[in-house]
Order: sequence, then structure tokens, then C-alpha cells
Amino acid sequence: MAYFLGVDTGGTYTDAVILDETADRVIGKAKSLTTRGDLAIGIGKAVDAALDLAGIAPAEVALVSLSTTLATNALVEGQGGRVALIFIGFDDDDLTRGGLTEALKGDPVIRLVGGHTHAGTEGAPLDMAGLQTAVEHLGPEVMGFAVAARFATRNPAHEIIARDLIRRVSARPVTCSHELSAKLNGPKRALTAVLNARLIGMIDGLVAACERHLATKGITAPLMVVRGDGALISAAMVRERPIETILSGPAASIVGARWLTGEKDALVSDIGGTTTDVAILKDGLPEIDPEGARVGGFRTMVEAVAMRTTGLGGDSEVHLVTEGLTGGLRLGPRRLIPVSLLAVDHAKMVHDTLDRALGSDAVGEFDGRFVIPMFGQAGGLSARESAVLARVTAPMPLNAALTSRLEVAAMERLVARGLVMIAGVTPSDASHVLGRLSAWDGRAAVKAMTLLAKRRNGAGDRFADGPDPLAQQIVDQLTQQTVECLLEAAFAEDEIGTDPPETLARHALTTAGLAQHRGILALSARLAVPVIGLGASAPSYYGAVGQRLGCPMILPEHAGVANAIGAVVGQISQRATGQITSPSEGRFTLHLAEGLQNFSNRDDALAAMEAHLTAEATARARASGAEDLRLTVQRDIRAAEVEGQSMFIEAVVTVTASGRPRVAHEVKNPLDAPMPV
Repeated sequence: MAYFLGVDTGGTYTDAVILDETADRVIGKAKSLTTRGDLAIGIGKAVDAALDLAGIAPAEVALVSLSTTLATNALVEGQGGRVALIFIGFDDDDLTRGGLTEALKGDPVIRLVGGHTHAGTEGAPLDMAGLQTAVEHLGPEVMGFAVAARFATRNPAHEIIARDLIRRVSARPVTCSHELSAKLNGPKRALTAVLNARLIGMIDGLVAACERHLATKGITAPLMVVRGDGALISAAMVRERPIETILSGPAASIVGARWLTGEKDALVSDIGGTTTDVAILKDGLPEIDPEGARVGGFRTMVEAVAMRTTGLGGDSEVHLVTEGLTGGLRLGPRRLIPVSLLAVDHAKMVHDTLDRALGSDAVGEFDGRFVIPMFGQAGGLSARESAVLARVTAPMPLNAALTSRLEVAAMERLVARGLVMIAGVTPSDASHVLGRLSAWDGRAAVKAMTLLAKRRNGAGDRFADGPDPLAQQIVDQLTQQTVECLLEAAFAEDEIGTDPPETLARHALTTAGLAQHRGILALSARLAVPVIGLGASAPSYYGAVGQRLGCPMILPEHAGVANAIGAVVGQISQRATGQITSPSEGRFTLHLAEGLQNFSNRDDALAAMEAHLTAEATARARASGAEDLRLTVQRDIRAAEVEGQSMFIEAVVTVTASGRPRVAHEVKNPLDAPMPV
């Protein structure tokens, strides 16, 4: 008998489940608040509680697997540490392509001479002196470096040289673009490398926190992490490539949804504290996004489950729309710490602040909001930003940390850097006001909601007559935005008309059809597949969503820990991809990390590339902890017809090695077990 431990660390909660692999069932599950200051505390509380409920000893755990939404959340919220981009062989125009400038958010860029041609030959020598000077200057001010060189997928030599120098001079983590993708499009590879470098510290901290607690408990089982495509990867490998964990939590939730329900065709909607993630199950399998994962407005080159991720969750920021006479509400995309949650540990400060604000007739712009220090690497801050950060030594009212309107932008920059977090009214607070939740400080939620309801719209009227009406408006708005998320996914899949899915989801005819309009026209619309609702708060919100969409809403028994379940029922999979080009007739060039290899025969070149990639994929899979490997090979050969004859242009060869995780005890593969009905 073997037991698997699944852990999912989200923005608000950390979940843990114990799966009895032999009986194919959950025997223990628990939740704990995610503790940003020390992730090991939240992980430890959840793991310990799950072990106690399961009634097993730590030594009996044969496999541990971790999924997380921390990377996804950081990209959606525009957060992450300061990094530097080493941009080799590119020009200024390349910075404006693919969203690279937006992704950098003002972080330093070092443009250097160098790079290669499309054939893999050196375009210009690498400026080593300029590189060393830049690294010596920036090393103390950034948490990591991203390196992208022109045509690095055809020849990565300059990226490798730069990586080695940066590690030697600064000892900072380095991400090379060719390590993340074998595809062309340098600016897009650079963007992916920048985001990866920004996430390294966060994911390394998460893995280290999990490892610390496992060691304390005496759990010696292998630790795996869920990738964005639902496959598993070793903890050691994910430290180098943390961006592969974007959509890790959502991917695990899809695997968990399939395991929990047995449904083959459905929309899966997972609501967390920060995001709502929507994916489609077709014939029991999720689709992989061929263009790369898109998160937080950025299209990356990371292979991941086709997912629509929206900044909408139980802890989304509540915006009062003051434009126009009536105003309205909007939720997200930023996550706030709910006031009711902040009051659990800081009751006196929160209640005293809210009481003072309620005692005044006028409501200030920042009344009911608080700021909490998160600490971290503070290099590269302006004098104003440093001054604001120096005041935030403990949780405090937001208006106490600001001395003028000029400092608001500085505070926003600190939030984006992850150095502070804001607390304010969220849908979780609304649920406490309405009696749907009771886990945190409901009195604080009522006071904060009362304060927000006193704010004025464009006509000078209060936004609501009290806390309860405003709380209901917030919940209704969450329902509406969730419906729009699901409709966007449905329209994107069905490809109806030429309008984008975002437009069709909000179109007047769609709204009328869902409302079953009957007049001169009779309009009817509904989702034709069920929705599987996941997340701890899904039972609180998703009943109304199913009614609005006219479809079955499935809320499985363990919906609140589906991510943690999905983390331990997946397989390890590693891919290696390589390109073969033909720069001249009768010459076939393999573009490899160690350099170019030339062949005079096409079939010999393909065989050599396949052998090289097989060895690489096998080594990666075994390093990730896989055994009993299965290999699949895909050849994409591109040719052109010239005077009636086929002319070879290029070939892309992909080898995939997959297998079950190596566990502490010999057990059968959980994927071989029948799906529960």
C-alpha cells in the first residue's frame, strides 16, 4: 500500500491531500492560509493536518507533488523581482515587439553587439568587455538576469558565454532564452526569459519551503512539481525553469477535475483568490495551446494547457466606477488581502482605523485600505519609492503611509515589485457580510463594506444603502464576470463569426439569448456542456453561474482541493526539439546547443537529430524522476515544390519521453486506475 501527498500553494490558501493509491481515493485533506512571509508555515499546517486526518505516518508517503498558482498570479498582477535583460545582436525596434517593453516594466536592458545569423554562423563577435562592465554594475541591484541573443535557437554560443560570465561575476541566477524554447522569434523568447528570471526567486522559495517541512517531518519521498501542461517535473529542474509552472495550478485542476468527475466533455472553471482559470475538456483531455501560454496579457513560448486566465477571484480588488451618473462595480485584476483576513492577526489596528473612518461624515479615497510589508530585494528603487517603503514597517492604514498624492505612484510601484501588498474590500469580505463565509473577522468586513457603501457616485448619491446591498452587488458582479469568462472560452472554441470572443461574450444578443428573450424575436442561448466548478469558494458563487448559463453545474466533493489531487495523478513528460535547415543544395545542418553539425544526406541528418534528441529527452525525464519511459518522435518536414520536384526547406524534430514518477515504494501508476464515476 502506498500513499501520495499532493500540495497546492495558491495566493490565499495552501491545500494538501493524501491519496490512497491502492484504493484510489482521498483519505485526508486540509487547508491552511498561504503564509507569504514564510511559505513553509502554511505548507506545514496543511500537510500536518492532512496526515493526521488520513491517520498515516510521514514515512509511509511514497511521492510528494506540488502545484502552485503563485507564478500565474504574479504575472496576472504584474508583480515580480527586478531583473536585467542582456539583449545581444538586437536593435531598439526589437524591444517594442511581442510586449517585451511592457514585460520589462522599466527594468534595465543592456544591448550588446553579437548574435548569429539564420544559418547559425556568427553575425558579430560578442562584446565581452561591455557585458562584464554591465554585470558588475547591475549585479547588486537585480535578483537575476535574462539573456537573449539573435538567432540563439540556431546557435546558442553567445547566450552560453554570457550566462557563464554572469554567474562568475555576479553569482545571480541566469535564464537563457534558448533553454526555454527552440522556436524562432527573438523578442518573444526574450520576453519569456525575462518572465522566467523574474519568477526564479519566488519558485525557489516555494520549493525550498516545501523541502524544509518535508525534511522536518521525516518524509523522504521524491518531490515533483506540476508543469503548465499538466506533466510533472523534478523540483531541481523547476528551480532553473520556474516559468514552466505558469498555469501549473490550473493544469493540475484539470487533471483533478477529470479524476474527480469522470466527465469527458466539459468546461472546467477554477476560482481561486486571484484568478479564474477556464479550460475545455474534450474526450477526457485538455488541449495544449500551440502558440504558448498566455497569462497576464503576455504571450509566452511556454507549452501549457490551453487556458483562459482572468484576474478574477475571491480576493479581487473591488473598484467603484465613478464615471457617469450611476457608476458601478468592477472586480480585479489585482488581488488584495481581504480586510476580514487582515483583521484576524491585526484586529485592534484594523478595527480602530475603521471605527475612526466611520465616525466621519466624509469618506477619504484610501479609507478602509491598508498596506502590509512583504520585504524582498529593493534594488533600483527611486528616492521617493525608498522613502515610502521605509515607512511601511508593519501593517498600517494606507493613508498613514502616504504623505501626498505624489507618493501614490510610488506605492503602486512597490506593489508591482511585490515589496508591499494592499488590503481592502474583496468578494471574500462580501461573502462574510452575507453570511456565506465565517472563517475570518466578519465584523471587520461589515465595517469596511459600510465605509465603501458611503462613497458617492457621479450623481452624488451613495453607492449603496448599507453593507448588505453593496455585498450583494459585489457577488452579483463576480457572477457576471465569471459568466463572461466561460462564454469567452466557449466562443473561442466554436469560432463563430469574425468578432473576437470577448465581444461576443458581452454582445446584446448573447445577453438576450441567455435571458430567453421573447418578443417579436424569440432568442435562446445556453452552454451545451456542463461546467465543473472548482475552488474552495465555488459552492458559494457557482450555483448562480450555472443558472445564468442554463447548463449543469458540477461541484465535486473535493472541489476545493482539486489542484492538490491533480498534482499527484499526473505523469512526467519531457520534450526535446531541434531544427534542421538546408543552407545550400545537398547540405543539411543540425542546430545543436554544442554547435552546428553538417550532413550531405537528408535521412542521415534526420536520424542523427532524432538520436541526439532521444538522448536529451531521456536524460531530462530521468533527471525529473521518471522510470519505465515511453518515447514518441514527431517529424515536421517542410518542403517546397520547385519545377515539379520537392525541395527540402527545414525540419523540426520533437522527441517526447514520458513515464511514471519514481516513488519511494513500488506502486502501480495512478493513471492506470479506472476513473471514478
